[in-house]
Amino acid sequence: MGDDPLDIDEATALAAFAARDRRMDGRFVVAVKTTGIYCRPSCPARRPRPENIEILANMQAARGAGYRPCLRCRPDEVAPDRVAVNRALALLQQSDVMPPLAELAQAVGYAAHYFQRLFKRDLGVSPAAYWRGLRAGKLARALDGKGRITDAIYDAGYEAPSRAYADAREHLGMTPSAWRNGGAGTTIRYAVVATSLGDLLVAATDKGLCRISFDEGEHDLRARFPRATIITGDDAFGALVRQVVALVDDPARPVDLPMDVAGTAFQQAVWAALRAIPAGETRSYKELAALVGRPGAVRAAGSACGDNGLAVLIPCHRVLRSDGGLGGYAYGLPRKEALLEREKRAQGPSSCSHEVKG
Repeated sequence: MGDDPLDIDEATALAAFAARDRRMDGRFVVAVKTTGIYCRPSCPARRPRPENIEILANMQAARGAGYRPCLRCRPDEVAPDRVAVNRALALLQQSDVMPPLAELAQAVGYAAHYFQRLFKRDLGVSPAAYWRGLRAGKLARALDGKGRITDAIYDAGYEAPSRAYADAREHLGMTPSAWRNGGAGTTIRYAVVATSLGDLLVAATDKGLCRISFDEGEHDLRARFPRATIITGDDAFGALVRQVVALVDDPARPVDLPMDVAGTAFQQAVWAALRAIPAGETRSYKELAALVGRPGAVRAAGSACGDNGLAVLIPCHRVLRSDGGLGGYAYGLPRKEALLEREKRAQGPSSCSHEVKG
């Protein structure tokens, strides 16, 4: 709609325009007062002076303000890259077997090596990883039924149980039998520690962190994984816990902690996009959906944020409503506000100029 509010701050938009960031195409347009045209952020044309730039929410707003589309970048047309990715997604969702990369890329009109980078840029995962996530999602749904695990594996499209078990460990966080049986056969270590934002549950399997949450304890963990072996963490586990607690006090600090969380391909893409948001910055739910190549899936992106089981480490607190409001947060808006404020303070005054040279 022409009266939609701009859901990205102007400094970020100007920086994206200066960098010709194709990931921002479709999220705003850049109008040039001196020429009367508007462009997509990735337009290859020479950049105008900052005082001649107007950032607008979309092409309807630009046309309503009297601007006409640029003949070079053609902002009214859907970007060919986005069309190719959407076509590839449809092909992958319909495929019972993963098509070779070269075949998939050829079907959407791109060279294989370039399409691999393009797909990963938009979704955060490779085409093969995305398809494996789809198949693991089918397996999870099949395991929710009453039949045998072996039947569920073949119903999900696997040719052999070994591949199903490998995918399940990657995408479901545990083996198919453990998924069906509430974590059976999995050992989870945990601790409940005091932090500056309240008590925090930290839990991990041998593979990585499986739960970080405020105001939860052993009872909640057992309810989530009723048949897992739940034990108190030892001294070695304490070192991992201390890193998580430090992240609460300083959510902007860089970390590389192991994770073991279940998720569909879409959820994984959203969680990867959340981790890619720089500390001290925010995105709207609409932007988040666009980041994973599903601009119409705003509600689904919000649900994926709500399904995030690793508070602070996967920073869903960095997502706001389009009007700038805090939106939701599973652990209370005061905590979300505090985390954002801490990141803002840690970043300090911006040392980077977003000025676009004329």
